[in-house]
This record gives sequence, structure tokens and C-alpha cells, in this order.
Amino acid sequence: MPGFSGKYYYTLDQKGRVIIPAPFREILASNYTSKLIFTNDVFDRCLNAYPVDEWNALMEKVKAMPQTLDAVRYFMRRVIGSAIECEIDKQGRVLIPSALRIDGGLNSEVVLLGQGNRIDIWDREELEKVADPKKIDRKSYMEQLSNLGL
Repeated sequence: MPGFSGKYYYTLDQKGRVIIPAPFREILASNYTSKLIFTNDVFDRCLNAYPVDEWNALMEKVKAMPQTLDAVRYFMRRVIGSAIECEIDKQGRVLIPSALRIDGGLNSEVVLLGQGNRIDIWDREELEKVADPKKIDRKSYMEQLSNLGL
């Protein structure tokens, strides 16, 4: 099954809607439904949008985890607690609920990034801060990725 990939720049409209890129809509139409689960990212100040089937698979993993672990409890509060189902309209847009726009720090300029089984939605300025190659420990990242076979 093809995954989501690519980077797309958009502007949120006044109602908080954003266009889902055509290649992403094609993947959804071929493999999923027109519904996405929007939620907070577990660590970064951005949002994640999962096709319902991918979300359900994630929920099954979480159910099997020890619910007493602090990391699992944090994940449940941050990610599951903020999850909202949203449907893509006939114009290819989705309304991002205001609470999630606030949590994700989304202003008018956003970036949608394909991440395999999900789509990340970033405020453009925030993404530029965290994805700047000049601000990472290149040697450490190269070593870690090499150890993972990438």
C-alpha cells in the first residue's frame, strides 16, 4: 500500500480549513476513506492526521501497553485525548478544530508533510525551526540512522 510522502505548502482559510493535497486524497480514496483522525503530535508542536484504519491500528497497540507506565499515560493524554475525526469535503478541504489549531500552533501558513502512514500538519515557521539542517547534530544523526540501516 502506498504511503503518504511529499511536502505541501498551504494557507488555512478564515474558518480553519486546509486543502488536503491531491496525491494524499488519491491515497485515501484508493486505500481508506475520506475521514481523518486529527490529533496532537506526542512530542512536537504540530498535528498528526491518520486515516481511520491507521488510527485503529495505533489504538490496538496502545491498548496492549501497560496503562500504568508514565510514558503511555502521557501518550494517552496528549494524543488520544485530543483526537477528533474530521471529514474531507467535496473541495478537498478539512476543517481543523480550533482547539487543535491552538495546540499545534497553526497560524495561516501551514505545511503538510507525508509521513508514511500519516500526514503531519505544521505551522510553516515552526517546521523551519525544527527541520533546519544547520541546527542538528549531523554526526550523531548520521550515526543513529546508519545503525538503523538508513
